[in-house]
Amino acid sequence: MATSTKAPAKKAAPAKKAAPAKKAAAPAKKAAPAKKAAPAKKAAAPAKKAAPAKKAAPAKKPAAKRTPNAAFMKAMTPSDALAAIIGKGPFPRTEVTKRIWAYIKDNKLQDAVQKRVIVADAKLKALFGKAKADMFEMTKIINQHLK
Repeated sequence: MATSTKAPAKKAAPAKKAAPAKKAAAPAKKAAPAKKAAPAKKAAAPAKKAAPAKKAAPAKKPAAKRTPNAAFMKAMTPSDALAAIIGKGPFPRTEVTKRIWAYIKDNKLQDAVQKRVIVADAKLKALFGKAKADMFEMTKIINQHLK
């Protein structure tokens, strides 16, 4: 039995020497899988780039031309108070709004702090019926002065 115990002892000694050799070989094995993983990532990357290209294609559809609403383009006659500001004659609502804003900006009638508030001068006071009006309130007032 003594000989049998010596045999495992001899086997253990070469195993210790073999273990450092395996450790040296282990980094080589790690490097090889890393190289194999890199091509797999490259193969996955073009697939991701192809997907956004498909999404971008529907966004490039040509936009349909908008047709103006006939109600906005209908010529309306302004009242005398409104005609003093924008002029006489029938105008579509869009043109009335443009001319009112041009008058307000030319005469600097917007409040300096709150740009939505219009400070009325003599002509606008006749139109509004008060000294100040909000821009949204102004459109309501102007619609009352169109026939």
